[in-house]
Amino acid sequence: MSLNVEKTCVDKHQNVKNWQMPDTLVIIFFVAFAAMLLTYLVPVGSFETQEIIYQTDSGDKSRNVVDPNSFRFQLDAAGEAMKQPVALFQGDGGVGFFNFAFEGLTSGSKWGTAIGVIMFMLVIGGAFGVVMETGTIDNGILRLIDKTRGNEALFIPALFTLFSLGGAVFGMGEEAIAFAIIICPLMIRLGFDGITTVMVTYVATQIGFASSWMNPFSVAIAQGIAGVPVLSGAGVRGVMWAGFTLMGVIFTMRYGAKIRANPQRSYSYQSDQYFREHQSHASLDSRFNLGDILVLLTILLTVIWVIWGVIANAWFIPEIASQFFTMGIVVGIIGVLFKLNSMTINRVATSFKQGAGTMLEPAILVGSASGILILLGGGDPTTPSVLNTLLNGAGSFIGELPGALSAWFMLLFQSLFNFFVTSGSGQAALTMPLMAPLADIVGVSRQVAVLAFQLGDGFTNVLLPTSASLMATLGVCRVDWGVWIKFIWRFMLALFLVSSVLVIVAHETGWY
Repeated sequence: MSLNVEKTCVDKHQNVKNWQMPDTLVIIFFVAFAAMLLTYLVPVGSFETQEIIYQTDSGDKSRNVVDPNSFRFQLDAAGEAMKQPVALFQGDGGVGFFNFAFEGLTSGSKWGTAIGVIMFMLVIGGAFGVVMETGTIDNGILRLIDKTRGNEALFIPALFTLFSLGGAVFGMGEEAIAFAIIICPLMIRLGFDGITTVMVTYVATQIGFASSWMNPFSVAIAQGIAGVPVLSGAGVRGVMWAGFTLMGVIFTMRYGAKIRANPQRSYSYQSDQYFREHQSHASLDSRFNLGDILVLLTILLTVIWVIWGVIANAWFIPEIASQFFTMGIVVGIIGVLFKLNSMTINRVATSFKQGAGTMLEPAILVGSASGILILLGGGDPTTPSVLNTLLNGAGSFIGELPGALSAWFMLLFQSLFNFFVTSGSGQAALTMPLMAPLADIVGVSRQVAVLAFQLGDGFTNVLLPTSASLMATLGVCRVDWGVWIKFIWRFMLALFLVSSVLVIVAHETGWY
């Protein structure tokens, strides 16, 4: 009997040890299947939109938003609420379950998800493929390591704070993908890992995005729609940004110290092997000449150019992609002229194609995740969809709750709704016209409603597989989403708990 018990325990232990987190594409597939099932259970409805005018520092702006009192179910001939179940397959350009990946990959426009983000990823992947082929980054990393021996830990707080500031000031997000390509080999060479890279780049931008006092794509739009003076409450939000950024720095530094002490404790140790194998084995006195300096200067000037374009001219995905493409061309010319790694014109073209090829896997994940929204009817509030019905139902539920609980449920709702609409400005246009009048009804100030929106919308971007920028950053750092969840859930829980406390305290203290 004891032998049988012992064998059973060993078998169970072996099963647990052999269990692996499903691949990201498998998870997206089953989420899409659940979305399809919802279309058989939930009737479709739609809203009307109205144009509102709100003030900013640069003058009056207008935006079409949802009319919260206009929701109507789509009715059939008998006057019953209609359902629009998604078939397994749909021809003639329609959307069926087995169409969702293709439809997601081809959805959107050059201005956003999915096709815009996918093309953005391919272009910057190609541009940085040219940069990496010159060998400048590898040799620069070796020199940097030599010059900073004993102070490597300073990289985490410095980079995290800079990227968080970028998220807070101009809504930095997609740009983190490009930086992660450069920073990931550096982090691994310094003894950290791919996950640390994701933390100091993309996660840092979302910490800044969520706690910003001036984000033009999130808090400014939400305040304008809610009728709150734009950029009001900046002092409180500034302190909040500093606090959340410090949380992120401490969490990342503790993890980084653990990995440097024992690299095999890394969640991404296996996938980091790719970077370890492709590291330059040159000595610390390896080549670093005028050509390398010009390559680094080109990258720096491109970064400045991108930041200026975003802040001064509101440039977005098409313009930023073109800026990085230009950088790739200039770096290629420098590489050929200075014969960096024996570069030729043909090798410039080959390295661009190879760099773009590394983006293929994350591009497929981005497009497939976008297909989930399409299965639910898309994000147009005027088109009857399951998503609109879910949005209206959540608003009605929150409207029945007492003040403090309503404020907290606004945070919870915005966090969950971000799964379907990861655009900050898009989510503001859909949800704030509903949340603002609901806040009045239940006695929550509209400033608190905006706070619940920005915290819920921003922080969940570090977790959701429907976030194109997250999936792309994980892709370039070769971190599987399943592995990422095993690492990030504790930090995400801490962010949500602190956010919950902030929202409730803001309500109880009458912040407006």
